[in-house]
Amino acid sequence: MIQRFIELGEGYSDIYELIEIAKSNRHRLSGLFAFHTMKDGKAVTSFVVVLHPTDPGDFQPLYICREGIPHPSVKVTKRYELFIELAKELNREIIHLDVKPSSFFADLQLYYQHLIGIMRMNRFIPPLQ
Repeated sequence: MIQRFIELGEGYSDIYELIEIAKSNRHRLSGLFAFHTMKDGKAVTSFVVVLHPTDPGDFQPLYICREGIPHPSVKVTKRYELFIELAKELNREIIHLDVKPSSFFADLQLYYQHLIGIMRMNRFIPPLQ
């Protein structure tokens, strides 16, 4: 199985694409995530939509809007409210995780590997077979 993050942006207008991906793939939806972190002294959140692996192909996409949404404890924005509305509409819980910022890693791919490791360890996504 291949599990890969697909970055859409930082959560400005691309949040609408992330929401549409979840809605149009509700039959494949595996989970909704909010990754919280501190980046450059600011509390920020990334939204993630995880789909079940394709069949055939065994490819599991993890769509992300990375570190562009203010943390809800600092400021609840319309973008955050849209993600909450999405979870309600799809009858899903948002899984909240505190993670290190992407800037902690030398390379963005290392950051994504780290997140995949956390998600596998917590059994939010399946391990490699």
